Amino acid sequence: MRIFVVLICSLALASLALGQEEGKEKKKEQKKPAQAGQVSPPPGKATGKPTEVGKPAGAGKPTGTGQPAEVGKAKGTGKPTEVGKAKETGQPAEVGKAKGTGKPTEVGKAKETGQPTEVGKAKGTGKPTEVGKATGAGTPVTAVGTAGAKVKPQHFDLPNKPKPEVAPAVTFQQNRRIEGAQNWQGSQYTAFRNYTSEWHDQGWWTQRYNRIVVIGGGAYYWNAGYWYPAWGYDQANSYYPYDGPIYSSTNNLPPDQVIANVQSALQQQGYYQGEVDGLLGPQTRAAITDYQRANGLAETAAIDQPTLESLGMS
Repeated sequence: MRIFVVLICSLALASLALGQEEGKEKKKEQKKPAQAGQVSPPPGKATGKPTEVGKPAGAGKPTGTGQPAEVGKAKGTGKPTEVGKAKETGQPAEVGKAKGTGKPTEVGKAKETGQPTEVGKAKGTGKPTEVGKATGAGTPVTAVGTAGAKVKPQHFDLPNKPKPEVAPAVTFQQNRRIEGAQNWQGSQYTAFRNYTSEWHDQGWWTQRYNRIVVIGGGAYYWNAGYWYPAWGYDQANSYYPYDGPIYSSTNNLPPDQVIANVQSALQQQGYYQGEVDGLLGPQTRAAITDYQRANGLAETAAIDQPTLESLGMS
């Protein structure tokens, strides 16, 4: 009986001791502090891995990329934007680049040609204009008319008769002055400013001038480098397409040959399209005016000293 009681007591004590040990273990586990950044699992659930404190789900990650967003990155590219990059090209914009070309524009380039413009180029031709060309003539300037170049006078076989259908005759008017001549400045135009029409008989002219010629239907007298109409010298030869002085550097060249040489020179340069006939009619005078305008001369529509010098004929 005693042995039974002792056995029961021993078992009770062992069970008590064992319960106390299990209680201690449970208390230790309960007392054990949770690690920083971990959350204790709810009762009855084993997670296997503690969640981390302070980490919101997906924080700092762009939705659907798995990569953290970086400052300066353009949306959806994954590459940082660079200052000065042109839109949608990925290449840095360069100063002076034309839009959408990728090539820098060059100063002086003509639109849509890609070739630099040159000073003096005519619009839309691509070729430089040349001094002395008539508008739309298309004939290049020859040596004639080049400053300082001398041209040897030619002798032309000219008809010695009036041509009123090409060069109408001027009607005589006593003391007529050349219109606009008062505006031509310089000693080279003195003869034109001072000129007045005079009618005299042959005796009057021959007493005053020792060289008078009858050419092309009119009479002309020579005086100080100019040929002038000698109105009244010959009643049968009073045809003058131009009433005014005609400059000639030498009296060896009569007025019709001076006119013919000017016509030939203007013809070579594209200003005159008519016949070389030695008559200073409207077509020839218009060609002279065009030449004078193109070369910066006074527009006299006459054969004056500056025009002959410019043509190389003085």
